[in-house]
Amino acid sequence: MGMQAVPSMSGSDQGKGSDVLDPQDRARFEQLVLPHLDAAFNLARWLLRSRADSEDVAQEAMLRAFRFFRGFHGGDARAWLLQIVRNTCYTWLEKNRPVELMTEFDEELHPQPSASPEALAIEGNNRERLTRALETLPPRFREVLVLRELEGCSYKEIASITAIPIGTVMSALARAASVFSAPLRIAPAQEASREL
Repeated sequence: MGMQAVPSMSGSDQGKGSDVLDPQDRARFEQLVLPHLDAAFNLARWLLRSRADSEDVAQEAMLRAFRFFRGFHGGDARAWLLQIVRNTCYTWLEKNRPVELMTEFDEELHPQPSASPEALAIEGNNRERLTRALETLPPRFREVLVLRELEGCSYKEIASITAIPIGTVMSALARAASVFSAPLRIAPAQEASREL
């Protein structure tokens, strides 16, 4: 995927040369946005469930972020970037896996696991348990859990990133977490690694 292919994707609504930042903006981008590259990759990885696809989509999202950085006027750079990553992932899913997006969360489709929390704890560590549990959820529930549990985002940040109301975020988290009988608390620092 060449960098020259990306600027034409959004049209020329930003004006001529919008894909080029001046040195000051470039330095700001590197300082504010680049530190969140791992978070961007993690979100793409969990939404798309394929390392190769998520690397492509995360790279495309970073290029979009770079091109639209002039429109970023302060605030939470991580939330701003993750919103771009999320939108890029959903665009990719609509084109490549539309069936996944039609799956709504349903307790009938996603029954409670029969194993007790103790049995699950013995079976594997938190990371493995979370991985298995997340794989059973549709993308819209997966993203909320990933943002909360792995990235340590606040409800407000999740609402901003996903463009859904805080109340819906909270109920989605409660419903998704209730699918797993074991609590899914993980220290966000442990999750900085890209390894899954």
